[in-house]
Amino acid sequence: MSNPDTPAGPLSGILVVSVEQAVAGPLCTLRLGDAGARIIKIEAAEGDRARDYDKAMGSTSAAFGWLNRGKESVVLNLKDADDLSLVREMLKKADIFVQNLAPGASDRLGLGASQLTAEFPRLIVVDIMGYGRDTSYAAKRAYDMLVQSESGICAVTGTPEVPSKVGISIADIGTGTNAYVAVLEALFERERTGRGQAIEVAMFDAMAEWMSLPLLHYEHMGVETARYGLSHASVYPYRPYHAADGDIVVSIQSTAEWTRFCVTVLRRPELVKDPRFLDNWARVQNRDELDAAVHEVFGAHNCDELIERLEAGQIAWARVSTLHDLSVHAALRRVPVEMPGGEIAHMPRPAGRITPAGRKVPALGADTARVREEFAS
Repeated sequence: MSNPDTPAGPLSGILVVSVEQAVAGPLCTLRLGDAGARIIKIEAAEGDRARDYDKAMGSTSAAFGWLNRGKESVVLNLKDADDLSLVREMLKKADIFVQNLAPGASDRLGLGASQLTAEFPRLIVVDIMGYGRDTSYAAKRAYDMLVQSESGICAVTGTPEVPSKVGISIADIGTGTNAYVAVLEALFERERTGRGQAIEVAMFDAMAEWMSLPLLHYEHMGVETARYGLSHASVYPYRPYHAADGDIVVSIQSTAEWTRFCVTVLRRPELVKDPRFLDNWARVQNRDELDAAVHEVFGAHNCDELIERLEAGQIAWARVSTLHDLSVHAALRRVPVEMPGGEIAHMPRPAGRITPAGRKVPALGADTARVREEFAS
């Protein structure tokens, strides 16, 4: 028996059992489900805590509506012997088990990776956690902003005066995406060897890798990346500039682009060979003098005039969009998703795929009876 809401796709026939909540775990299984895998989401009686973050979608929260389309919701008490036995019956047939419980919780339940991979050799077990098991932080609870803070993300984000977190849950999102990719690699490996594997995906690892550039600059050049708000720390000019009627973000990535920018946009060709701006690192070091020259030109023209010059010079540019701007953006593609109460929400379409339309977000426990019957021993 399979979920009628599961689409055809490259992962059709793959069964995923998950004990997940919030963002990182659900994002991993969302991607697997969109690719055709069947996702059985095990929830406690009170449900995934993300269900109650808000009521933006009417019958559920924005976060839950975003991350749980097409899944089956099964309410079980994992501290109950019969319910835990039912989970093990599911795992006999499952290809993938994903969990992002508190540190040590899966081991205490007898669902630890080493135990499961020994008992079910073809099973791919994914543990999503805050910090690696072999670190002194292994038992530390981890949430998105805490990991952003610990990993140094906040040290390089914000204004010179005020450090800031990134405005969306990048630690959770990056971790869930890494977990999805690791699962795909494990499926390929299983095709060759016939064996599953244990996968550990730590939120801190995801953010520490994203911090590679400032970390390497610090360790190899002695340079601490400063906070520049909307300006890039190590590529310049790459920031918004004030025109007479608004702001335009300009990005210069190469010497050729710098030349075209000076000649076509600023119409100050003498700046091309100015020793203060001769290469990217020089421009980074002399950003204040460069900004003064650019603002002098931009401030005397309106956005439409400057955009025409930027297009003529083949210079990348953007506006700083508001949420309203995003909601009506010409490049925004959407997919309709039905919420537990029947409401239809038009979600942003994931990149790199055409997400099947019409998939429903499950009500809490909507599939419990059917799944119990299917997997009863």
